[in-house]
Amino acid sequence: MSYRTALTRVLSEAVAPGAEAVRTRGIFPRAAVSALGGAGLLGLTVAAELGGGGRELAEAADVVERTARACPATAAVLQAHYAAVAVLEAYADPWLRREIVAGRHLCSLALAEDEAGDPGVGTPLLSPRGTAERSGGVVALRARKHHVVAAGEADLYLWSSRPVSASTGLSLWAVAAHAPDLFVPARPSRSGPRGSATSTVLADPALVPAEALLGEDGGGLDVLLHTVLPWLLELRAAAGMEAAGDPAAGSDVSLAV
Repeated sequence: MSYRTALTRVLSEAVAPGAEAVRTRGIFPRAAVSALGGAGLLGLTVAAELGGGGRELAEAADVVERTARACPATAAVLQAHYAAVAVLEAYADPWLRREIVAGRHLCSLALAEDEAGDPGVGTPLLSPRGTAERSGGVVALRARKHHVVAAGEADLYLWSSRPVSASTGLSLWAVAAHAPDLFVPARPSRSGPRGSATSTVLADPALVPAEALLGEDGGGLDVLLHTVLPWLLELRAAAGMEAAGDPAAGSDVSLAV
């Protein structure tokens, strides 16, 4: 079955029927996300040799575009998921990528650290203030991340911090939602489509294994510039969102430079 055929079925059987409740009551589209996972669409861009769809940004944008017509909140969740998976495809271990293929891992982005309008809003994506301190094989992450889509609903967050030991740049981490002392203090926030569970995630600190580092310590800036932001801009355009409006997905270039 092609991904387009699978998507057509999921849209008609799971996404569209729940869209009104998502929009009017602010309910997270869990049934839609589960159906997308069961149909292999959460693993659309994971390598075929791991059981994924082996597709690229163009196909992910197609899925987001069609989903946005039925349910903007579900489309927002997919935007964050696919952008995070683009990084995980390059740096995460095969076990995690197979979990995404199996539909057991919804991923999101935890990058922005300033509320809209706060001082310093021009640089939070590329210059995180959140810290990472290593002790043995454990890293303590401290930050308050804003505009996180699927906050409290995702299974894993792509998280940014200052480097552990590198003198410049930033570091990226695969942070499991069940990491100790990682929590959502309040939701939903005013940003993001209603029902997308866009809110704040707090690490005070959250403890993760050192192996959760994605790529090199301090090397995350290049990944954000050349992978995350291009994916988000393309996916937002596919969903019919302006390229520089809502910071919820973390893709607003004005927030990054």
